[in-house]
Amino acid sequence: MPWGLQRFQQSRQTHFVTFACYHRHPSFTTDAAKQIFENALERVRRRFGLYVYGYVVMPEHVHLLLSEPDPGGPLKPSFGLSGALTLADAVKSLKQGVSRRLIGEATHFWQKRYYDFNIRNHSQFVEKLRYIHRNPVKGGLCERPEDWEWSSFRHYATGCAGRVEIESEWTARARERGHRNALSTLGTARLKPKEGLNGPPRRFFFVPRSGWRVPQTNSSYTVETTNVARQSSTGSPR
Repeated sequence: MPWGLQRFQQSRQTHFVTFACYHRHPSFTTDAAKQIFENALERVRRRFGLYVYGYVVMPEHVHLLLSEPDPGGPLKPSFGLSGALTLADAVKSLKQGVSRRLIGEATHFWQKRYYDFNIRNHSQFVEKLRYIHRNPVKGGLCERPEDWEWSSFRHYATGCAGRVEIESEWTARARERGHRNALSTLGTARLKPKEGLNGPPRRFFFVPRSGWRVPQTNSSYTVETTNVARQSSTGSPR
């Protein structure tokens, strides 16, 4: 990042983030290496309370579309530090987790700087998500986005769950179904009154975890995704 360039990472906006391997060396050429990155991304997503909307793992770089850390998430700032955790903290943790497992005999694994673009409207969100999913086609790695296993495209196209939980309309619907199943299972459970208390047994109701939400930014993209593969096979990606 050039000196004097300010990042806006406490804006509660979605971010398009790109970081590259050291000197653009293709360090993600094997399936095992790409799986290590996906597993690390999922761990960071859980620890920092991130919403991951899209990603792609390329041989020498990575694109992410994700939220800022949840202020009420499970991970708190270290003792003696003040202020909320930022996206920079999450990116640093992700890069360190991957490099520890893949650096081998090399001195560096990642480029020090990374690109961070704030998403300010729906059209920018869709543009970046499409760019992410078409990147393997543009790079000549496959003919269609669904042919590249190491991205979020297949989730958007089919709803299948991968190694990384993607915040999408598919995921929101799955959560809603799970919530309904929990209500139907636990809502009829009987609890006996405590000893010494009178009255009929009470019903036990399940209360969902707070913070569940249906993202408004990518709901229409889920419907459009099935056409992206056809467009990419007939025209060059943007």
